[in-house]
Amino acid sequence: MSRLPIIPTILVLAAVATMIALGVWQLGRADEKAELIARAEAAAASTQPVDFPMEGDGRDRWFRQSELNCQSVTDIEARVGNAATGAKGWGFRAQCVTHRGGAVPVDIGFSRFPEAPEWEGGVVSGVIAPGPRLVADPAVADLEALAKPDPNDLPNNHLAYAGQWFFFALTALVIYGIAVRSRIKRRG
Repeated sequence: MSRLPIIPTILVLAAVATMIALGVWQLGRADEKAELIARAEAAAASTQPVDFPMEGDGRDRWFRQSELNCQSVTDIEARVGNAATGAKGWGFRAQCVTHRGGAVPVDIGFSRFPEAPEWEGGVVSGVIAPGPRLVADPAVADLEALAKPDPNDLPNNHLAYAGQWFFFALTALVIYGIAVRSRIKRRG
């Protein structure tokens, strides 16, 4: 035992303890994410509209119905998008100025062509998606409807992350054990 290097052993054990702690933390995050997804599924089933969140991430309102008055549009950009029918193409996101000030992102609709539509704003109804942003339903500016936000699209990969941290910890211990054993054999 006197041949065991003290400082490298302490460093490796500290790293392993940190990796295990990160794995345990990810297990807790997996439970939190599962709870968030369950709340989102319940919100998606609600038909009671809510105000669009103007501050923060609006997590408590995701997947709920909302409406806002887009008083003016500062920009419309094309993004890769999916239609409600499943077709692939372009989704258009407008930056809308509301009566409260500030720009709010609104996904206004889908097209197979990347040319941005002309749209000057107006009242938009839809579903609040993560971001937050409003996904218009029905679509505006003569566009097709975009796929509605789905709570099941929220990733819950924390269990995989936990497994990775535990694997890294085990790998570090095995590699260090092999290195120490090799060192002892050379000296012995």
